[in-house]
Amino acid sequence: MRIRATVAAVSGALVLSAFAVPAAQAADATSGRTALTSATADGTASAAATLNVTFSKFKVNNGKAVVVGANTKVAVPVTYTLTHAASLDVSEDNFASGPFIYLGASASSPTKRIISDDPGTCTAASTTVLNCKATLYVRSTGTALKNANAVTWKAGGLAIVANGDEKIQGDMGNVPVRRAAQLTADATPEPVKKGKTITVTGKLSRANWETHKNAGYAGQSVKLQFRKNGSSTYTTVKTIKTSSTGALKTTVTATVDGYFRYSFAGTASTAAVNATGDFVDVK
Repeated sequence: MRIRATVAAVSGALVLSAFAVPAAQAADATSGRTALTSATADGTASAAATLNVTFSKFKVNNGKAVVVGANTKVAVPVTYTLTHAASLDVSEDNFASGPFIYLGASASSPTKRIISDDPGTCTAASTTVLNCKATLYVRSTGTALKNANAVTWKAGGLAIVANGDEKIQGDMGNVPVRRAAQLTADATPEPVKKGKTITVTGKLSRANWETHKNAGYAGQSVKLQFRKNGSSTYTTVKTIKTSSTGALKTTVTATVDGYFRYSFAGTASTAAVNATGDFVDVK
């Protein structure tokens, strides 16, 4: 469910809707303040003031790139620290916080934003410090992500209380978001006589977040690597480029038993990937 907390007050029921927007909008919001409001029982909005809290020590996906497939939902762990006034009521019925990632110059007015479905779970380290963890879901399902969004995003945090006071804090670190890649390798013939030619074919493809399918990745440098049977280390034999359809094909001379694979180092938009090694028995 979306982040949502309900509290009762003397003046009536207040609904705290931190990040409470539909999933598709949450991933493609154009305003950082779209749902950061509180409402009284009669539906009238109250003005929000800046909440005196500070986010720090943000870590998204343990510092690694977020790699998203063609039609998937990736659970991204986030940890952060939140410092607040000792007088602030941080109980669950009054206070909520959570992470988001965004594109654009401003965290409060991003061009694109992905926010956590649920508030962070926090543990008090002192009377003024909370250590929190949350899960951010990055979805390529629906229309939330475009291929052009495979860039480096920024991290941010939001905190809100029942009366509508809130804090949006950006520039909490960089988060590379990458399209997942797939790579295959097939070495033939098997077995083969020593000194004969081995042909190694394969294909490099990557996730298309708009068609929700994988498509060939053209014109990319890919290494053909070999691991001798009994060894744990691959060495590069040669580097070739993918065709217009992402296909790979090259030849080598058979020498000893071992495994051939293709290896792709990745690009700014696409994650690195290694094919599964294909064993060749040399007679």
